[in-house]
Amino acid sequence: MSLLREAYCCGYECLVSWADLLDRINVYPVADADTGTNLRTSLVHFRDISMDKALLVHRLAFFATGNSGNIAASFLVKFVRAASFAELAGMADAGRKNAWQSIMQPKPGTMLTVFDRLAEILADKSITQKSAAAVVRDHLQKAVISTSRLLPDLERAGVVDSGALGMFIFFDGFFQKMAREQSIFCPVTHLFKDRLAISDSFKAARTGSFCVDALIDPHTSSKECRQESGTLEITRQKLAELGESVVVVPDKASLKIHIHTPDPEALRRNLALFSSIVEWHDSDIDAASHANPSPRQSRQAVHVVTDAAGSIPRKTAESLGITLLDSYIVTKDESRPESLFPHRQIYQRLRKGERITTAQASVFERYQHYQSLVRQFANVLYLCVGAAYTNNYAVVSTWKKEFDHDNRLKVLDSGAACGRLAAAAVSTARYALETDSPAAVLEFAKGAVESSEEYIFIDKLKYLAAGGRLARSSGFIGDLLRLKPVISPTRAGAEKIAVVKNQAAQLQFVLDRLEEKMLRDSNSSNSSNCLVILQYSDNEELVKGLIRTKIEHHYPKVEILVTPLSLTSGVHMGPGTWGAAFL
Repeated sequence: MSLLREAYCCGYECLVSWADLLDRINVYPVADADTGTNLRTSLVHFRDISMDKALLVHRLAFFATGNSGNIAASFLVKFVRAASFAELAGMADAGRKNAWQSIMQPKPGTMLTVFDRLAEILADKSITQKSAAAVVRDHLQKAVISTSRLLPDLERAGVVDSGALGMFIFFDGFFQKMAREQSIFCPVTHLFKDRLAISDSFKAARTGSFCVDALIDPHTSSKECRQESGTLEITRQKLAELGESVVVVPDKASLKIHIHTPDPEALRRNLALFSSIVEWHDSDIDAASHANPSPRQSRQAVHVVTDAAGSIPRKTAESLGITLLDSYIVTKDESRPESLFPHRQIYQRLRKGERITTAQASVFERYQHYQSLVRQFANVLYLCVGAAYTNNYAVVSTWKKEFDHDNRLKVLDSGAACGRLAAAAVSTARYALETDSPAAVLEFAKGAVESSEEYIFIDKLKYLAAGGRLARSSGFIGDLLRLKPVISPTRAGAEKIAVVKNQAAQLQFVLDRLEEKMLRDSNSSNSSNCLVILQYSDNEELVKGLIRTKIEHHYPKVEILVTPLSLTSGVHMGPGTWGAAFL
């Protein structure tokens, strides 16, 4: 296990702890609030420190996402070729050149400025592996601060470039690990304290455009000539005529492209004239603009944090000012934070028989998150997934004893997962907007956890058996008899509390339990006080349609949220699963 590979992993784990902040200050080239998210997705392969270098280079290019992810990848596919500290200088220079060439209209004031400065620093022969960490931090800090002067949009918004800051954090962790520092944490809020919040006067202009990430296979006479500079340059020129913010990263015989366009379908037609489209993803830029700031930037008495094992979609969390802490979903060809993995793709692959697993973030990564949170927010409440399901509560408790001497991070073992955890976190985040008392928020959260309950309906037992959560013979017999168990996540763990025969019986079970809940809880005598969270796997139409409609018919005043089932649960419970949580 080389120190270089450990350093790349360390840089990534430092970066992800500030990803939400990077999203919040994302202004250039468009204010689409996704720089941190794209860097998390694009560089996640650094977590696998045993991966073959050639495969790592391919995956950095292939999975690069968004403007920031593709530009970072264009630098790193060269930088990672260094086999020792002594080779980093040459690879940094090659990466810098590659990054500039990958962009059709490159401008200083972005992460390109950080790459330039890094290459200059490493070219200094007096820099040693031990001294590099301090020198890199000092010089790259100045480079990042300069971005707010170099780009007018950043100057008007009062922030530094989020992509440049992201790469600063990455390299800060990288070089501290190379220096074998024992305590690694980047004090971003101290180093850039006056440039980490968008000015109230700044308004993001509407673009009318879509962000497209695609993998294309240019039409040429032979595969071998596709990487020739002439062919690549002709393709780049064609792409420059089709949109804005164009980034091109060669990947083997194909090209990974990022482009902004007002008409994705017209772009597809034009690309098809000179290439085959292998992969395609587009998203509306304006839908993610800063037009409606998150409550996290305003008046919450306490900043609420929870695990993504609670069934809260990332967009919902952002709208409520909730930070989600991810585990990872691991497939045969990639690993990705669970809240950033497409749900439909996972269940399609499970139905085809592919083995998909989950992995927790490292203890180091979790420590980085905790430290980042208490640096950003005066009061933080972590509604932790139940200790029966992960070791997150034990890890954060250990961190608090060692680092949280001011008790800034309050931790509550929710004893819950999935919808129960989501219901408690959502209601607590809302309550945090209604009071000035952090103590009151903590008491509310405790009550929310205790008064919530959840029922999960599993369609096929074979997925639990495949994941080792159930004896394989039990799974076979259960499926053979068409048994559908009802699972309830409790403080002691997931308990099987009933068995039903069909979908109609599942729905009736929910209605009966909801009625019992109404009668039992005096605070819910008025059904308008009740929150129901319905969760789907690959059966969104069923849950949003029949199930929601039936509950609304019986309880028209109940608030119903419909969300995807958390993937850490979904990959083990399998397709066809759905759940209902009440608070």
